[in-house]
Amino acid sequence: MGTAELAAAGAPRGSAAMSPLLYYALPTLGSYVMLSIFFLRRPRLLHKPRAPAFRPRLGAHRGGSGERLENTMEALENSMAQRADLMELDCQLTRDGVVVVSHDENLYRQSGVNRDVGTLEFEELPLYKKELEIYFSPGHFAHGSDRRMVSLEDVFRRFPRTPMSVEVKGDNEKLIQKIASLVRHYDRNEITIWASEKNSVMKKCKAANPEMPFSFTMKRGFWLLLLYYLGLLPFIPIPEKFFMCFLPTIINRTYFPFSSPVLNQLAAAVSKWLIMRKSLIQHLEQRGVQVIFWCLNEESDFEAAYNLGATGVITDYPTALRRYLDNRVS
Repeated sequence: MGTAELAAAGAPRGSAAMSPLLYYALPTLGSYVMLSIFFLRRPRLLHKPRAPAFRPRLGAHRGGSGERLENTMEALENSMAQRADLMELDCQLTRDGVVVVSHDENLYRQSGVNRDVGTLEFEELPLYKKELEIYFSPGHFAHGSDRRMVSLEDVFRRFPRTPMSVEVKGDNEKLIQKIASLVRHYDRNEITIWASEKNSVMKKCKAANPEMPFSFTMKRGFWLLLLYYLGLLPFIPIPEKFFMCFLPTIINRTYFPFSSPVLNQLAAAVSKWLIMRKSLIQHLEQRGVQVIFWCLNEESDFEAAYNLGATGVITDYPTALRRYLDNRVS
């Protein structure tokens, strides 16, 4: 018998062996898909929803850095006048152990002084420049009469019940412990959010003050998306209370994560396909995970975020977002 004949003779046996496998596998896969979709839409059948301590609709990025100089008391006051219900802040630590509200560790961009915050005492910190470019509105500049950097403690004293997101960028154990202590001292455990892009930093934040809610890190965000597309998300516990994510529509318009226009276009297309899923946002919201998109500065982006079902938006322009929200309600 030749090779062709042997192959032909063996084919029916292979097909017969595959038939039982397909017979059981296909219905099992179909049942899994149906269950996943069912619980994706009805997560409360598996998970008890968490009642939020607050629901922010209007978040002020760097205290509202499009309308006043970023992270100044004047910017925070201006945002509060627009009824902001979340302040997004970044923190650094001075040489004398003061937690200062500052996006950058190095002060050159903000003040023109090429020194790190950690090399100066609080009283030595320089004034901000008279104008600062707005990062998410390239070519636009913010101005203000208040150019002083502020401590986190002063912010807590001035706005004792205003929810805040405090981002820790570097792996600074002393800074983390100081923030945790301040939050406890001013009785802000429920209204102050730990934020960090890095898993290693977030682990230390949670250990320093486990009573504070915390947001997804970058790695955990990718894990969340993977679970969603594998259909496993409805069955997995989620300890985070906030999913703070950029809105993909701002890439290549007001946000340029890469120097290459081609890479930015690709990132915009891929992230839009991955993230802008109403079923994902609604699932998270039903489970008590509040979705907040940043950093949106145009009305079309506000509309896109809220139409997806997001809890809130973080913006550089609290006046514009307040106007949009008031018109949306009316």
